[in-house]
Amino acid sequence: MKMTPDTQKKAIAVFVFVLLAAGILYYQLSDSTPSARPSAPTPVQTTVVPSAHPAPAARNVGSASTQLDPTLHMKAMLVAEGLVYSGTGRNIFSAASAPVDIPKPIAPARPKATAPVYTPPPGPPPPPPIDLKFFGTETSSTGTRKAFLLHGEDVFLAADGDIVQRRYKIITVSANSVLVEDMANNNRQSLPLISH
Repeated sequence: MKMTPDTQKKAIAVFVFVLLAAGILYYQLSDSTPSARPSAPTPVQTTVVPSAHPAPAARNVGSASTQLDPTLHMKAMLVAEGLVYSGTGRNIFSAASAPVDIPKPIAPARPKATAPVYTPPPGPPPPPPIDLKFFGTETSSTGTRKAFLLHGEDVFLAADGDIVQRRYKIITVSANSVLVEDMANNNRQSLPLISH
């Protein structure tokens, strides 16, 4: 019977798989035999000599535990229980031990919180002052009163409702003051009569 190359590949794969399975099975069975198991370690007896220093007792107990000996060594435990605390601080295992005096803090760890001071948002700036000066009046024969106004070196003669310098509207002219509106800033101001 002739095998195709595809069948040959499959047969080789099955053979390798069976060979691996047999090797794993042999390895597992050979490990489980009683002759191959290591013998259990023999327990080691350690003798603890009581002393005033706790370090050697701790080393003996530690060396016994590193050998995985599950037996309790009562002498080592009694030595550990018989130790007297000789530290300088508080004994945390004794209720009668005096508490450690903790110094009081000089200043609080956190500063006291102060209430924020409410500051209102800044309002719009005040309108600029009207830079006209009122220095006199003139009354016509009809009774209309006009004001003499000075702006720098320019002199203006204006009645109620007149506009000076394309910006200032004269609202009311009286004998001692003039009410002027700054039309650019929508601001009204009363200009007093300047005495000579």
